[in-house]
Amino acid sequence: MQITLEVPEDIAEGLESRWNDLPRAALESLALEAYRSRALTAAQIRRLLGFETRMQVDAFLKEHEIYDYSVTDFELDRETLRELRMREVQP
Repeated sequence: MQITLEVPEDIAEGLESRWNDLPRAALESLALEAYRSRALTAAQIRRLLGFETRMQVDAFLKEHEIYDYSVTDFELDRETLRELRMREVQP
């Protein structure tokens, strides 16, 4: 599917001065928002943006301060840390 955006010329010029490749920036913005809202998966972002590996997707998300780390992940990590500390204390 091809999507066309109508942007007033003065706004487009201002955006292009910040982002050299405005169509790519628009596509990346769409991908980021879709990932944040869980409309796209990381695998879909990889395909949409033409990344070859999951690591490239992870780097892209990190660059835009999107971390896939939930409260549940944190709790599991905290419990693992407790268990490791208990092992260190035991003779």
